[in-house]
Amino acid sequence: MRITWYGHSAFKLEFGEVGILLDPFITGSGYRGDMNEVTRGVTHILLTHGHGDHVGDTVQIAKQTGATLVSSFEVVSWLNGQGVEKVEPMNTGGSIQLPGFTVTLVQAFHSSGELVNGVFAQLGHPNGIIVEAPGQPTVYHLGDTGLFSDMKLIQELYQPKIGFVPIGDRFTMGARTAAYAVNNFLDLETVVPCHYATFGLLAPNADDFIRQVTKAKTKIVVPEKGVAFEA
Repeated sequence: MRITWYGHSAFKLEFGEVGILLDPFITGSGYRGDMNEVTRGVTHILLTHGHGDHVGDTVQIAKQTGATLVSSFEVVSWLNGQGVEKVEPMNTGGSIQLPGFTVTLVQAFHSSGELVNGVFAQLGHPNGIIVEAPGQPTVYHLGDTGLFSDMKLIQELYQPKIGFVPIGDRFTMGARTAAYAVNNFLDLETVVPCHYATFGLLAPNADDFIRQVTKAKTKIVVPEKGVAFEA
């Protein structure tokens, strides 16, 4: 599996004929690369929740690529109304089989919505996302979340090997709680910290998180934006 981080919580997964963008907040994340490289080969867009710093460039990318959007019923209905044609609605706890992989939405402790004409519109529940594919390591994108002990149950059920873990604090777990999750509730081989350094309100780097992760088997990868790595 080829993985690319574009800053904030935006990732691309590539394997076989599949190209998945997760939470593609690209143009606002500080990424300065070629958007054509980001969108090349994209078949699906997966969104954890409806905040603007996760929905990001979804509408533009979906229209350009014809990618299928997968998210909660409320989020896909909202974006379908903005011109995203191919949608797969889901909700927390459900799984769907797509060409080449399976998506499961799991719980996250956060919120989900967007300002519409000055009023905050609720857009369903926030989620984490599990991506399972034959012959590939299972990926768990935690989305935006606080710490919760049922992360251990998610680990037992789906056995993810790769985790995208928010560490920025204030709006999600910070270094202390994110490291606690990795050390005590998850059994990941590779962790990529995310949701930090994008805005001044977030942790400026991953240093505190890295220092507090003590599980020997877990490798922490802090990639450069737009530079892919294999997992």
